Amino acid sequence: MLNIILFGKPGAGKGTQAEYIKNTFNLIHISTGDLFRKNIEKKTSLGLMAKSFIDNGELVPDQITIDMLKNEVIKNKKANGFIFDGFPRTLSQAEVLDLFLKSLKMNLTATISLDVEDSVLEDRLIKRGKTSGRLDDQNIEKIRNRFEEYNKKTSPLISYYKSLNKFHSIRGTGTIEDIRNELNNLINQLKLDD
Repeated sequence: MLNIILFGKPGAGKGTQAEYIKNTFNLIHISTGDLFRKNIEKKTSLGLMAKSFIDNGELVPDQITIDMLKNEVIKNKKANGFIFDGFPRTLSQAEVLDLFLKSLKMNLTATISLDVEDSVLEDRLIKRGKTSGRLDDQNIEKIRNRFEEYNKKTSPLISYYKSLNKFHSIRGTGTIEDIRNELNNLINQLKLDD
Protein backbone atom coordinates (compact mmCIF):
# COMPACT_ATOMS: atom_id res chain seq x y z
CA MET A 1 0.00 0.00 0.00
CA LEU A 2 1.28 3.44 -0.96
CA ASN A 3 0.36 6.27 1.44
CA ILE A 4 1.79 9.67 0.55
CA ILE A 5 1.42 13.08 2.11
CA LEU A 6 1.73 15.90 -0.42
CA PHE A 7 2.28 19.30 1.04
CA GLY A 8 3.24 22.80 0.13
CA LYS A 9 1.90 26.27 0.68
CA PRO A 10 -1.43 27.33 -0.82
CA GLY A 11 -0.99 27.59 -4.59
CA ALA A 12 2.00 25.22 -4.74
CA GLY A 13 0.17 22.88 -7.11
CA LYS A 14 -0.84 20.17 -4.65
CA GLY A 15 -4.26 19.67 -6.24
CA THR A 16 -2.89 19.42 -9.77
CA GLN A 17 -0.11 17.02 -8.83
CA ALA A 18 -2.26 14.98 -6.44
CA GLU A 19 -4.69 14.33 -9.30
CA TYR A 20 -1.78 13.07 -11.42
CA ILE A 21 -0.46 10.83 -8.63
CA LYS A 22 -3.97 9.51 -7.94
CA ASN A 23 -4.48 8.49 -11.56
CA THR A 24 -0.96 7.19 -12.17
CA PHE A 25 -0.68 5.09 -9.02
CA ASN A 26 -4.39 4.31 -8.51
CA LEU A 27 -4.65 6.01 -5.11
CA ILE A 28 -7.53 7.70 -3.32
CA HIS A 29 -6.97 11.46 -3.22
CA ILE A 30 -7.99 13.04 0.06
CA SER A 31 -7.74 16.81 -0.09
CA THR A 32 -8.59 18.71 3.05
CA GLY A 33 -9.65 21.61 0.84
CA ASP A 34 -12.10 19.33 -1.02
CA LEU A 35 -13.31 17.83 2.26
CA PHE A 36 -13.90 21.33 3.62
CA ARG A 37 -15.73 22.46 0.48
CA LYS A 38 -17.88 19.31 0.38
CA ASN A 39 -18.83 19.66 4.06
CA ILE A 40 -19.43 23.41 3.71
CA GLU A 41 -21.61 22.85 0.64
CA LYS A 42 -23.65 20.20 2.48
CA LYS A 43 -23.83 22.55 5.49
CA THR A 44 -22.68 19.83 7.88
CA SER A 45 -21.83 20.97 11.40
CA LEU A 46 -18.13 20.29 10.69
CA GLY A 47 -18.42 22.23 7.43
CA LEU A 48 -19.98 25.30 9.05
CA MET A 49 -17.28 25.36 11.72
CA ALA A 50 -14.55 25.03 9.08
CA LYS A 51 -16.07 27.85 7.00
CA SER A 52 -15.76 30.40 9.79
CA PHE A 53 -12.00 29.79 10.01
CA ILE A 54 -11.39 29.62 6.25
CA ASP A 55 -13.23 32.91 5.65
CA ASN A 56 -10.80 34.61 8.04
CA GLY A 57 -7.71 33.13 6.37
CA GLU A 58 -7.03 30.87 9.35
CA LEU A 59 -6.23 27.16 9.42
CA VAL A 60 -9.13 24.95 10.44
CA PRO A 61 -8.62 23.48 13.95
CA ASP A 62 -7.19 19.97 14.12
CA GLN A 63 -10.21 18.11 15.45
CA ILE A 64 -12.53 19.34 12.68
CA THR A 65 -10.02 18.36 10.01
CA ILE A 66 -9.20 15.01 11.61
CA ASP A 67 -12.85 14.00 11.94
CA MET A 68 -13.49 14.74 8.25
CA LEU A 69 -10.34 12.87 7.18
CA LYS A 70 -10.98 9.78 9.31
CA ASN A 71 -14.45 9.40 7.82
CA GLU A 72 -12.99 9.50 4.30
CA VAL A 73 -10.20 6.95 4.97
CA ILE A 74 -12.55 4.50 6.68
CA LYS A 75 -14.97 4.78 3.78
CA ASN A 76 -12.12 3.76 1.39
CA LYS A 77 -9.91 1.53 3.56
CA LYS A 78 -9.63 -1.24 0.94
CA ALA A 79 -7.95 1.15 -1.52
CA ASN A 80 -4.42 0.69 -2.95
CA GLY A 81 -3.37 3.67 -0.88
CA PHE A 82 -3.99 7.33 -0.26
CA ILE A 83 -2.56 10.65 -1.20
CA PHE A 84 -3.14 13.18 1.56
CA ASP A 85 -3.22 16.70 0.15
CA GLY A 86 -3.07 19.50 2.72
CA PHE A 87 -2.93 17.19 5.73
CA PRO A 88 -1.24 17.02 8.15
CA ARG A 89 -0.40 20.66 8.69
CA THR A 90 0.67 20.44 12.31
CA LEU A 91 2.80 18.08 14.37
CA SER A 92 -0.20 16.99 16.41
CA GLN A 93 -2.10 16.16 13.19
CA ALA A 94 0.90 14.12 11.99
CA GLU A 95 1.00 12.13 15.21
CA VAL A 96 -2.77 11.51 15.08
CA LEU A 97 -2.50 10.43 11.42
CA ASP A 98 0.32 7.98 12.24
CA LEU A 99 -1.70 6.41 15.07
CA PHE A 100 -4.86 6.31 12.97
CA LEU A 101 -3.10 4.61 10.03
CA LYS A 102 -1.49 2.09 12.39
CA SER A 103 -4.91 1.32 13.89
CA LEU A 104 -5.97 0.31 10.37
CA LYS A 105 -2.74 -1.70 9.82
CA MET A 106 -1.39 0.93 7.41
CA ASN A 107 1.83 2.96 7.33
CA LEU A 108 2.90 6.23 5.79
CA THR A 109 5.22 5.72 2.80
CA ALA A 110 6.52 9.29 2.42
CA THR A 111 5.87 12.99 2.57
CA ILE A 112 6.59 15.05 -0.53
CA SER A 113 6.86 18.82 -0.32
CA LEU A 114 6.31 21.02 -3.39
CA ASP A 115 8.60 24.01 -2.87
CA VAL A 116 7.69 27.34 -4.51
CA GLU A 117 8.75 30.95 -3.75
CA ASP A 118 6.14 33.10 -1.95
CA SER A 119 6.06 35.74 -4.71
CA VAL A 120 5.24 33.07 -7.32
CA LEU A 121 2.54 31.65 -5.05
CA GLU A 122 0.96 35.08 -4.52
CA ASP A 123 0.69 35.58 -8.29
CA ARG A 124 -0.78 32.10 -8.76
CA LEU A 125 -3.36 32.58 -6.01
CA ILE A 126 -4.50 36.03 -7.14
CA LYS A 127 -4.96 34.68 -10.68
CA ARG A 128 -6.78 31.60 -9.36
CA GLY A 129 -9.00 33.79 -7.18
CA LYS A 130 -10.13 35.83 -10.17
CA THR A 131 -11.27 32.75 -12.09
CA SER A 132 -12.43 30.49 -9.23
CA GLY A 133 -14.26 33.10 -7.18
CA ARG A 134 -12.59 31.76 -4.01
CA LEU A 135 -12.54 34.66 -1.57
CA ASP A 136 -9.50 33.37 0.31
CA ASP A 137 -7.48 33.61 -2.94
CA GLN A 138 -8.47 37.19 -3.79
CA ASN A 139 -7.02 39.13 -0.86
CA ILE A 140 -3.24 39.49 -0.63
CA GLU A 141 -3.33 40.01 3.15
CA LYS A 142 -5.33 36.81 3.65
CA ILE A 143 -2.92 34.99 1.35
CA ARG A 144 0.09 36.23 3.34
CA ASN A 145 -1.65 35.30 6.58
CA ARG A 146 -2.12 31.76 5.22
CA PHE A 147 1.61 31.60 4.36
CA GLU A 148 2.52 32.81 7.85
CA GLU A 149 0.22 30.23 9.46
CA TYR A 150 1.65 27.54 7.18
CA ASN A 151 5.26 28.41 8.07
CA LYS A 152 4.59 28.57 11.80
CA LYS A 153 2.55 25.39 12.09
CA THR A 154 3.95 23.24 9.29
CA SER A 155 7.69 23.81 9.72
CA PRO A 156 7.97 21.31 12.62
CA LEU A 157 6.66 18.63 10.23
CA ILE A 158 9.82 18.81 8.19
CA SER A 159 11.93 17.86 11.22
CA TYR A 160 9.43 15.20 12.27
CA TYR A 161 9.32 13.46 8.90
CA LYS A 162 13.07 13.83 8.36
CA SER A 163 13.61 12.03 11.68
CA LEU A 164 11.49 9.17 10.29
CA ASN A 165 13.35 9.24 6.92
CA LYS A 166 10.05 9.98 5.18
CA PHE A 167 10.60 13.58 4.01
CA HIS A 168 11.25 14.42 0.36
CA SER A 169 11.22 17.79 -1.35
CA ILE A 170 10.88 18.69 -5.02
CA ARG A 171 10.70 21.91 -7.00
CA GLY A 172 7.13 23.08 -7.51
CA THR A 173 8.07 25.39 -10.38
CA GLY A 174 8.63 24.72 -14.05
CA THR A 175 6.16 23.04 -16.33
CA ILE A 176 3.50 20.73 -14.95
CA GLU A 177 5.18 17.94 -16.92
CA ASP A 178 8.60 18.66 -15.33
CA ILE A 179 7.08 18.44 -11.86
CA ARG A 180 5.21 15.25 -12.78
CA ASN A 181 8.41 13.63 -14.02
CA GLU A 182 10.16 14.43 -10.73
CA LEU A 183 7.21 13.06 -8.76
CA ASN A 184 7.02 9.94 -10.89
CA ASN A 185 10.73 9.20 -10.44
CA LEU A 186 10.54 9.76 -6.69
CA ILE A 187 7.41 7.66 -6.14
CA ASN A 188 8.71 4.80 -8.27
CA GLN A 189 11.91 4.82 -6.20
CA LEU A 190 9.85 4.82 -2.98
CA LYS A 191 7.90 1.80 -4.24
CA LEU A 192 11.18 -0.05 -4.88
CA ASP A 193 12.49 0.84 -1.42
CA ASP A 194 9.27 -0.15 0.35
